[in-house]
Amino acid sequence: MRWPVRIALAALGALVIALGVGWFLHTHERVPETVDLPPRGEAAYNPLYALRETLRADGVEAVSRQRLQLSSVALGPRDTVLLYNEPRTLLPSEVETLLGWVDGGGHLLVRTPLPRKRTEQAVRAQDLLERVGVHVVDGRTRCEPLLVTGQGGHVEFCNGRRFLVDDEPLLEWGDGDEEGLVFARLAHGAGTIDVLADFDFMRNADLREVPHALLTRQLLAPNWGAGTVHLVYAASVPPLWYQILTRGWMAWGPLLLALLAWLWMRTQRLGPVLPAPPVARRALLEHVTASGEHLVRYGRAPLLYDAVRAAFLDRLRRRDPLAAALEGEAGIEAIAASTGLSPHEVRHALQAPRPEDAKAFRQRIARLVQMRNQL
Repeated sequence: MRWPVRIALAALGALVIALGVGWFLHTHERVPETVDLPPRGEAAYNPLYALRETLRADGVEAVSRQRLQLSSVALGPRDTVLLYNEPRTLLPSEVETLLGWVDGGGHLLVRTPLPRKRTEQAVRAQDLLERVGVHVVDGRTRCEPLLVTGQGGHVEFCNGRRFLVDDEPLLEWGDGDEEGLVFARLAHGAGTIDVLADFDFMRNADLREVPHALLTRQLLAPNWGAGTVHLVYAASVPPLWYQILTRGWMAWGPLLLALLAWLWMRTQRLGPVLPAPPVARRALLEHVTASGEHLVRYGRAPLLYDAVRAAFLDRLRRRDPLAAALEGEAGIEAIAASTGLSPHEVRHALQAPRPEDAKAFRQRIARLVQMRNQL
């Protein structure tokens, strides 16, 4: 191929590529796409993780833990404690310690317990809510509207249980005289206790909404910036088998395939199904019997005797080669020792009968068969 042709083909190829790139850039546009990944690490089991990080970003000291741990964690006089789990799980000693701490200036936030079966609704006198004069209202729960300037309409506390209080609260939210309250701030000594129907709006995924963030900021207002905020949650870690099944498939998947391949290699290979062995046919047996009777009737009994004697000697050579190799009386005695018969019976069986002596023929044949079976 000459150089002008090569140059023309190269130019044509470059032109095609340039046209393809220009068409792609003209018809396609780079658009960023945001994909929300599932929470990982502590954010997967701590529902108050986002609240803790938000408080720290605002300069408020905040810590979170699964249990209250009053014996190992000392509460300051202006600290805030948020109990995300049910207050019924508290021990009487923990209730006394918390109320004493609130009386000194602490701020406690608790929620009403979740609905339970009728048999489980017995209330102890040592329960935290009963000690502060809060009584849970049974019945169907309705949502409470939350109106924030500049934000769309919100409803909250749809899944919580409303309550009534004995004393007049400092702040309240809900129909206290009819269906009950969804929020109440109670004075207890120098501190305050906030009781809410639920804390769903404080969860990681829900806290990003502006109305929820503003409501949470108002609830934490009494001791804001004066002490540490203790966020106590009940961890809801998925079971181990679920974690392995959903997140460990990259490990157990290849191992499962390798195990199946090994089992397939070790499996016994089966050939075609063998035909059933033929059953004994009566016609064949009758034919053999008739052939034997025909030979005896026409004086050919010695042939039958020779066949039985040959079968006996053949088995004797396989089972006792030494006795088969001996001759004369030595051989007869060796055969008698192998079969358990007397030498006289062995000698008599190995002697061919006269053709006309049918009784002797039957005796020798029976003896040879007996000797053959006893080898």
